[in-house]
Amino acid sequence: MKFLEKYDFSKEDIAYFLNNSPKKLIDATKKSKKLVCANIEYLKELGVTNYQQIFLEYYDMFLMDHSNFVGVFSKYEPEDLIEKLKKNIKIVEYL
Repeated sequence: MKFLEKYDFSKEDIAYFLNNSPKKLIDATKKSKKLVCANIEYLKELGVTNYQQIFLEYYDMFLMDHSNFVGVFSKYEPEDLIEKLKKNIKIVEYL
């Protein structure tokens, strides 16, 4: 899971992910590293600053096909979405 360090995930964040995620999803994340990175990169480029928190809470979402992942977030005005995500990442459940 070292690839997550490239995206400013701390060792503690990675340990939390490994300790609190089902083995199947950990394996899928490792296997789909390129896809996970592309989806993280998209949020970063969008301007989402708390993408690490979003990943740790909704890691399975990052295994979504990239075009579908982009589609989930692109339905909303970027500035508004970023502000809402800063206040409460739980809104991801409703996107």
